[in-house]
Amino acid sequence: MWKRALLLLCFIAPAIAAEKMTAPQLIDLAKSHNASLRDTITASFDAKDLKEGTAWAGHGPDFFFATQAPSQPSLVIDDFPGPQMQHLAGSDIWYAAAQIEPVGRLHSFHYMIDGTAFGGKLDLPAFGPLSYPQPGVPPGTLSEKIEHTSKIYDGMKSEYWIYVPAQYDPKTPAALMVFQDGGGYIHRDGNNPALNVLDNLIAQKKIPVMIAVFINPGDVTDSPGTPTYNFVKAYSDKWHRTLKDSMRSALYDTVSDRYPRFLRDEVLADVQARYNVRKDAYSWAITGLSSGGICSFNAAWQMPDRFSRVISWIGSFTSIQWKEDPGVPDGGQDYPEKVLRESRRNLRVWLQDGSEDQENDRYGSWPLANIRLANALKLKSYDFHLSFGKGTHNSGQGAAEFPEEMIWLWRDYDPARTEQTYEMEPSEKTKPLFRVSITNRNHD
Repeated sequence: MWKRALLLLCFIAPAIAAEKMTAPQLIDLAKSHNASLRDTITASFDAKDLKEGTAWAGHGPDFFFATQAPSQPSLVIDDFPGPQMQHLAGSDIWYAAAQIEPVGRLHSFHYMIDGTAFGGKLDLPAFGPLSYPQPGVPPGTLSEKIEHTSKIYDGMKSEYWIYVPAQYDPKTPAALMVFQDGGGYIHRDGNNPALNVLDNLIAQKKIPVMIAVFINPGDVTDSPGTPTYNFVKAYSDKWHRTLKDSMRSALYDTVSDRYPRFLRDEVLADVQARYNVRKDAYSWAITGLSSGGICSFNAAWQMPDRFSRVISWIGSFTSIQWKEDPGVPDGGQDYPEKVLRESRRNLRVWLQDGSEDQENDRYGSWPLANIRLANALKLKSYDFHLSFGKGTHNSGQGAAEFPEEMIWLWRDYDPARTEQTYEMEPSEKTKPLFRVSITNRNHD
């Protein structure tokens, strides 16, 4: 019997060893000098990432790095020497475990091989404890996917999920927050662990009990011949983008009240029919990234009586849906001027971007656009914060900072109130306007 069990174990062990593992598991395996480490590394990371020096895994401050290299690479973390890379005998794989602080921030890494930089990432988020499930904190529930067919967008089909915290009481109206590109936030072990953050901050009473709506961009594929379909199809053909991607841009990048009306009158009306949700703008927030970032700001700008709190990651405040024709909505690049010249809205806004965010000859520079908007908000004394790092067009920094962003966004919230005039923080009032230094040109 024992021989049969031993034989079975011999067959099972390689299969277990070849499974994808987390950073703590990889670190423990490396410390034990387990012979299965090589197979586990190749199972845990994409072959392309290993070859190009971009493979990493992290959990809190604990990180595991691995790469293929013909000779010993030197690991560099945040421009400082990291731990020595270890060699896997009989292979070209090198690995190292590292502790990276502080958490709740974006970091970077790369390798040096024979004096030449190799591989690496500028977007290395170190998540803090609030981004992970915590002992004793009851998790909220996430609904099954809900499908909705729009009237405002001529038959467009949308899908969304509703998060309900464990503390929700149907007798007490809850706050509300909407997430654009919602499917990217619904996985607790994903790149944007928003559900864990909501659980923890609600339990700690650092944010109010809230219903969260995670909505994906709609799809108009099944509604050919409608005005919305014809517009999106023409845009798709002109810019060689897919129909779904073009629909997302039409929804998110257009500066008008159409998408906010879609949220208010269709999706959120359905949510309010299911749950007891507060109706005051003081209790409504909205967030998104990239085009979803400008979409969130636009929703609050167009409807400050509905949304008064905004988080924008790497927002596309550029001319993506700009029209030159007179009498049509502005483009996203106009928002700094709109903030300066139009009537002041009662908004609280967190902006996030990075110096290595994208730019192109069609729409301009994302980092400069966000800096322009931040300066406009400052000049008009808005309650705002700009978190500007060194990252690319990536959710890493925003996700790492998300607990801090939420605490800032909902600070001094009082459920007994229905309104508040937002004022710039004293610490921000004393700071100068943002300035740009040239860092990517040669200087003689």
